[in-house]
Amino acid sequence: MLLLRELLQGCEPATRWCHTHTSCVRVCCRCALERSDPNGHVATAMPGIAPTPRRQEKLHAFLRRNLVVILTVSGVLLGVALGMALRGVRLSRAHVTYVAFPGEMLLRMLRMVILPLVVCSLVSGAASLDARSLGRLGGIALSYFLATTLVASAIGITLAFVVRPGEGAGHSAAVALEGTAVGARKDTVDSFLDLARNLFPANLVAAAFRTYATDYKMVAVGNLTNGTLTYQKVPVGVDMDGTNILGLVLFAIVFGVALRKLGADGEELTRFFSSFNEATMVLISWIMWYVPVGITFLVAGKIAEMEDAVLLVTSLGKYIFASILGHVIHGGVVLPLIYLTFTRKNPFSFLSGLIAPFTTAFATCSSSATLPSMMKCVEENNGVDKRISRFILPIGATVNMDGAAIFQCVAAVFIAQLNNVQLDAGQIFTILVTATASSVGAAGIPAGGIITIAIILEAIGLPTEDLSLMLAVDWIVDRTTTVVNVEGDALGAGILHHINQKEMERRGAELAEARVEAAADAPAKKTETSPLVTRKKADALMATGGLGSREDVESVL
Repeated sequence: MLLLRELLQGCEPATRWCHTHTSCVRVCCRCALERSDPNGHVATAMPGIAPTPRRQEKLHAFLRRNLVVILTVSGVLLGVALGMALRGVRLSRAHVTYVAFPGEMLLRMLRMVILPLVVCSLVSGAASLDARSLGRLGGIALSYFLATTLVASAIGITLAFVVRPGEGAGHSAAVALEGTAVGARKDTVDSFLDLARNLFPANLVAAAFRTYATDYKMVAVGNLTNGTLTYQKVPVGVDMDGTNILGLVLFAIVFGVALRKLGADGEELTRFFSSFNEATMVLISWIMWYVPVGITFLVAGKIAEMEDAVLLVTSLGKYIFASILGHVIHGGVVLPLIYLTFTRKNPFSFLSGLIAPFTTAFATCSSSATLPSMMKCVEENNGVDKRISRFILPIGATVNMDGAAIFQCVAAVFIAQLNNVQLDAGQIFTILVTATASSVGAAGIPAGGIITIAIILEAIGLPTEDLSLMLAVDWIVDRTTTVVNVEGDALGAGILHHINQKEMERRGAELAEARVEAAADAPAKKTETSPLVTRKKADALMATGGLGSREDVESVL
């Protein structure tokens, strides 16, 4: 009868195990959590029986929360397998371009939203913070970025002297990299002047797609008696393709502060930038579903176009090993320890919510392209205040390049060892300072750090021709470089969020204490009564038996 009633009700009967009676009872699968046997003992599933609905709900919830992460990691693995399979086919360069086309579309979509995301998030973030909090958080952020970059540079120099990657890499590397092109040399002073010029763009609209750079031309300065002309190298300014992100970041911050100063008059414009930023985040959430597909073909195309990979790894293996080891030490030990010191929280639980942006950084080699994904995951998975994340992360993606500082120092020492140059203490200090300073202006694009290595080499008097060695293997090192860069940004946002929360709690406690003290110091208010009403002490009257209760204290004359 029980089975017939279950079938008539549309239930699914199954066998469950009763722990109390150590026997099997018949219960409904869908109602197992609510039904029990006649004696009140709840039956649970036997080993091997299908999971309960509650477990299924937890599994479905986990898959819903982490579906993009699972698909993204799977896309990287699938891309590696596809790329290795295509290497056996020996595709032409045109065919490799076709394979990488979906990945190219991903990069274009991510770069499409970078400019509105950076500008709107910085304007709304700066406008939502008061001047005191903005200055304090900005100072802490810049100190954090500077300190971590200095530590990263020191790690890179130390590993380069310990591993000594330049010994025995000269001839085989030169043969393997013959014909690799390197950009023109630029003086160190001009490089830092360009950095200052880009902070203040002459045309804000042009800064969205143009950046200032120094070029050189030879100018005749004299004619000797024998007819020989004397030429002098003269720096001239040129506009190059690329977003002047430094100038846009500075303008957005200052503009947000100005909106804050306007008060009520600037609220409409502040809401506009905030709404624009929220709409951009919606676009990013849509793009994230395409990331697994784009990453698959991006990685496959990069692996398929590799040439002489074995020779490159054998000739420059020590350089690659030293750079990646530095990234592992800094990203796996130093940065988590800094986070643990400031917050007293587990850094790896914080990092576990950032698997998707780390995977995107590894595949795209671009801090700027990873910014949308990082901002979304930091806010949704780790609960960082939007005002903090949207103010700090765009700045970090521009100026905080810990991974770049590590491989730049390793590369500088590597080239010195390659040319049998013994570096003295002054040159080592120059490498440390120059790598820290030049990483601020390093573009958050693939191979952006290679450009800044030339500044370091010029500062210590080493030839820049050997930069071709870095270009050949940069596609390997640049992946871990970008992961460390974005990890430093994310942990910095987490630290600032913790500091801001503590400050808000402290201010709240001080305000509550001040209110209590003010209430205690306030004079007691006298109760207004009629002059015809007299008051006597209730206890005295009740003791003499004159009153039956406290309500009889007042009497009218």
